[in-house]
Amino acid sequence: MISVVTLAGGRPEHLRNVVIGLTRQTMLPAELIVAVIQDTPYDLPEAPFPIRQMMVSGPRLPLATARNAAAEAAVGDKLVFLDMDCIPTPELLADYDRYLDQEDGLLMGEVMYLPGGATAGDWRYESFAKVAVRHSDRRGPPPKGIERCEDYRCFWSLNFAMRRDTFLGTGGFDERYAGYGGEDTDFGKVVDKAGVPIAWIKGGLAYHQYHPHHMPPVHHIDSVVRNAELFEAKWGYRTMGHWLHAFRLMGLIDDTPGRPIRILRRPDEDDLALTGQQSHQPYANTASVIRLLEERAGKPRVAA
Repeated sequence: MISVVTLAGGRPEHLRNVVIGLTRQTMLPAELIVAVIQDTPYDLPEAPFPIRQMMVSGPRLPLATARNAAAEAAVGDKLVFLDMDCIPTPELLADYDRYLDQEDGLLMGEVMYLPGGATAGDWRYESFAKVAVRHSDRRGPPPKGIERCEDYRCFWSLNFAMRRDTFLGTGGFDERYAGYGGEDTDFGKVVDKAGVPIAWIKGGLAYHQYHPHHMPPVHHIDSVVRNAELFEAKWGYRTMGHWLHAFRLMGLIDDTPGRPIRILRRPDEDDLALTGQQSHQPYANTASVIRLLEERAGKPRVAA
């Protein structure tokens, strides 16, 4: 049995589309658990499977805590974690079910990004396929089957699956991470240290719904800095280096090695305009911002 886990705060139409996508699966889930990180539950469409909304309290964006709580409560022996903006294609659960029988690991499905307006009205997967694009910072799926990733930093949490016992056996996400940033990389490191394979699969496709955001995430600078320092205290080095590099180029931080990271100023309107996603873009991209900043500074590009 598969339990689907999603975290939700705001954007009710996105969550409704996820539920609709799950009702169209060739293999229905045993349940959908929605870890709600807002003050009120959602009004969701009827579904041919139970939907449980768990109210999760804590600091702003308690993502690690919410995922762990939902996994603990799940009835399925397999867990599929989907971000609330990821619409599953009809074979997603069947793909994960088949591959988890073959590989007891952390498996990552495909994600394609939709432009603004793609989910308006009575949407169709055929229409998504015509306009969706792959993220330039994310490698594509293997030609077939399962392909192991030897670098834990490849893990992104927006669309992945694990056997429930294996997930719980790792201890789950480190709940000291709060707000945005770092908890994915930390969990990838934990899984890798535990000897659990991390792998991409051919299939498990989800379509990422458009929503405005910033990359690098200047609007989450406080939690990115805090979580980077937590990661360093735990593992001996910092993560989210490409974001920190961009913040440094923007004059937002001093991240001199061996010292605590200092926030020098708050992001202003120019910073938000530089990093913000435009409506014609399926996603915002840190690498393009860094290129622009380095060109302005007349410096050679530094690898992320």
